[in-house]
Amino acid sequence: MRDQLNAVLRRIPNGLVYVLGVLPAVWLFYQGLTGGLGVEPIKALEHEYGELALQFLIAGLAITPLQRFFGIRLIKLRRPIGLLAFFYVTCHLLVWLVLDVQILGQIWSDILKRPYITIGMLGFLCMVPLAITSNNLSVRKLGPTWRRLHKLTYVAVLLGAVHFLMLVKGFQIEPMIYLGVVCLLLALRHRPNRKAQAA
Repeated sequence: MRDQLNAVLRRIPNGLVYVLGVLPAVWLFYQGLTGGLGVEPIKALEHEYGELALQFLIAGLAITPLQRFFGIRLIKLRRPIGLLAFFYVTCHLLVWLVLDVQILGQIWSDILKRPYITIGMLGFLCMVPLAITSNNLSVRKLGPTWRRLHKLTYVAVLLGAVHFLMLVKGFQIEPMIYLGVVCLLLALRHRPNRKAQAA
């Protein structure tokens, strides 16, 4: 069963992953334009894009534990999943910058004075070099440095989960679940496998 699943996963073209991954962004934007996101469409759109970004980051983080513990091979999808996460983080940021705040001076003030925005911006900045170097040329040129650089993913996803937890008002279980899942996946990601322990 597992081998059959892996065979199917290997045949999934990356282009299809990109297309399917972008569709929710288009649909949500359309919903915002047509009143489908409620009385505060900009806030709703900003939230939805941010949550999708975090979900894609978590999906990328889950790839190694899925292979290590269950033998499910999704490595070929890591790059498109990561780039889709960056795409949604960028959409989240642009909605906040262009549609929500709009005033340049206030943007800088918010980044400095509101900790959850500071943390969110740090997470975004961590993802920029990851997106820029997510190509075969960068892998060849950077060599071992590329792998070390891409460990920034762990920082970015943790900052994203903390950002979500800090921005909500009152006690809400959803952001706590996201943060818990991120911490669990990070722990599983760095847990030595049995072969390494036996060596």
